[in-house]
Amino acid sequence: MERIVKTLLLGMFVTAFAFGAGAEIKPASREGIEWCDIWISHANETNLPRVLLIGDSITRGYYSGVEQRLAGKAYVARLTTSAFLSDPMFTQQIAMVLDNIKFDVIHFNNGMHGWQHSEAEYRKAFPKFIKTIKQHAPHAKLIWAATTPLKDSTNSTAGDPSHASNARVAARNNIARECLKDKKIPVDDLFALVNGHIEYYNDGVHFNREGIALQSEKVAASIETLLPH
Repeated sequence: MERIVKTLLLGMFVTAFAFGAGAEIKPASREGIEWCDIWISHANETNLPRVLLIGDSITRGYYSGVEQRLAGKAYVARLTTSAFLSDPMFTQQIAMVLDNIKFDVIHFNNGMHGWQHSEAEYRKAFPKFIKTIKQHAPHAKLIWAATTPLKDSTNSTAGDPSHASNARVAARNNIARECLKDKKIPVDDLFALVNGHIEYYNDGVHFNREGIALQSEKVAASIETLLPH
């Protein structure tokens, strides 16, 4: 485990250095704070299949519940990040994890961050997102997680395309479905699961205990169908 952790930390350092040192490279459009959280449990054990959850703070919220539900069946890791899918840092983070650890199932999402990017940019970048995962984990089975809705569908600023709204969440989910249509990658529809249920929210974006439990159960069930026997 120590060797894997050191490798991941080295990769993060190289990524950060590349981001800071490339004066000739046009900087990506980013949020005020960008973050990345990598958690690899049971990194030194090989007796069970291994699962990776890729997403953001929503994924980080249901991670523990998924891990508990798959206990004894699979080891569950997470790569949660604020990076938008067209940001080079995002694909570097994916490659760093997948090049060091083999996963049998990858449950992935990207759609709740990067509202400064248009849906046209989302459509253009989505195929590279899939290609990166397949390139660095060619034998893993994949599941796409639909981005969850906002609590208030009218919370965007009228006329400002840089703000989040449920219309934009739905548009991104539709783009993802179109890109996945011919790739035989199943969709875990977390949008439909919680859409319209304001009782599941802790704030405008994140979920309370009941909402998290509901998502954890659905994610774990979708993953379990693809685990090797």
